[in-house]
Amino acid sequence: MGFICDLTNGKGNPSLRIMEQIADALDTPLPALLEETDLDRQSLETLSGGKLRGVAEGYERVSLILPSHQAFIARQWGKEAMEKLKKQKAETIKK
Repeated sequence: MGFICDLTNGKGNPSLRIMEQIADALDTPLPALLEETDLDRQSLETLSGGKLRGVAEGYERVSLILPSHQAFIARQWGKEAMEKLKKQKAETIKK
């Protein structure tokens, strides 16, 4: 518990491996946790051993504040995009 408190208070300095585990536990891509970093994508990929799990090319992650009805529509778009990405990944694996 102390380690988590140190992280949330900005006193901890977790390794990239710990950050990956935190991202997995939160079901959040690691780049989303590192968006405020001063490292460029190439450096992040090097540090993660080339296993950086980001957004697929042609897609973007956005954070918005919207009225409820628009947020509903945006979530639907997000679900559709995720389904499309899953299908593309499954087709790639079959090949």
